[in-house]
Amino acid sequence: MADIEVYKKSAHELALSHRRARKSMRGQVMMFSLMIFLTLISFSIVTAYQHETLGFSSYFTIPVILLFAAVQVALQLYYFMHMNEKGHNVAALFMFIGVLLAFAMLLGYISIVWW
Repeated sequence: MADIEVYKKSAHELALSHRRARKSMRGQVMMFSLMIFLTLISFSIVTAYQHETLGFSSYFTIPVILLFAAVQVALQLYYFMHMNEKGHNVAALFMFIGVLLAFAMLLGYISIVWW
C-alpha cells in the first residue's frame, strides 16, 4: 500500500491559492459574459438581415457571423479548455497543428473543386 503524505498549507499559502482561484473564476465569468454578448450580437445581426434592414446584406452578415464564431471558438479553447494555464503547451501545440492541417486540407479541396 502506498504511503500518503499530508501537507498542511500555511495561512499565506492558503490565502494565495484563494486569490488565484478568485482571479481564475473572475476570468471565466468575464469570458462567459463575452460569449453571451457575441451571441446576442450575432442573433441581432441575423434578425436585422431577415427583416431587410438597410446595410445588413448577406455580404456583411455572413462574414461577421463567421468571424464571431471563430472568435468564440478560440476563446472557448483558450479559457474553458484551460489552455491559458501552465503545463498545457503540448496539448495547445497539437491542437494548433490540427487546425493548421484542417485549414490546409480545406483550402486544397476548395482549390481542386473550383479549378
